Amino acid sequence: MKAITLFVNGTEYTLRVKSSATLLEAIREDLGLTGAKEGCGEGECGACTVLMDGEAVNACLILAAEADGRQITTIEGLAQGEELHPIQQAFVDLGGLQCGFCTPGMILSAKVLLQANPDPSEEEIKKALEGNFCRCTGYTKIIESVRAAARAMRGDGI
Repeated sequence: MKAITLFVNGTEYTLRVKSSATLLEAIREDLGLTGAKEGCGEGECGACTVLMDGEAVNACLILAAEADGRQITTIEGLAQGEELHPIQQAFVDLGGLQCGFCTPGMILSAKVLLQANPDPSEEEIKKALEGNFCRCTGYTKIIESVRAAARAMRGDGI
């Protein structure tokens, strides 16, 4: 067991983890934050996406010990109290989700994109989300949701 400190959604946590524990296991099992999901376990589907120091990462591929001292943001950390983040709100308003399994990863990947590029093209959105697999939708509503979130975050309204 190794003691690590994670800063998750603005809160400091000290955990004791197995050397083989992934960041996803620490987030879900030790902290009870279940937004990030175990999908493929191989970093191919994006269901486990979280932000580590502001970059989208597959939490299933990172050992918890590798995240020691890092800033982690999960889907649970985006909303401000009861107020959803504009990306979350756009996904709700425009039906960019169906079963919701992939949605946290999609939203966090979109957040990284929109921070870097507040007015992305459809191709740029597709490129930013290419590591996130959705089994339910045809991606049209997801792309529309990201475009609407970009407008909202620029102050152009949904």
